[in-house]
Amino acid sequence: MKKILFVEDEAALQQAMGEALTQSGYKVIRATDGEQGLRLAKSEKPDLILLDLIMPNKDGFEVLESLKDDPKTSAIPVIVLTNLEGVKDIEKALAAGATNYLVKTHYKLSEVIEKARKILGE
Repeated sequence: MKKILFVEDEAALQQAMGEALTQSGYKVIRATDGEQGLRLAKSEKPDLILLDLIMPNKDGFEVLESLKDDPKTSAIPVIVLTNLEGVKDIEKALAAGATNYLVKTHYKLSEVIEKARKILGE
């Protein structure tokens, strides 16, 4: 069973996406802030990370840079899932190593899961 780490501070989305991923056959690891997400990425070694950018303690950009700088986590694909729509934010996340960048309001849960499946080679 593939593991997905979902780093998101919004409780309702954390719940809805977590349930949808679990029903799709994934083991979901949840983090509600950037520091916790980084710790869990290193200890759990997920197959994929869904990462929000606006979070307490450490924002998603800091988490992404730390993940890509660490040989233990640098190969884990990261889908940024955020409300930031600015071109500079998109370019910054992709330049930092994000595999994909999705704006929350533009995607249904099922579409996010489909993107995850493609990245995981399923």
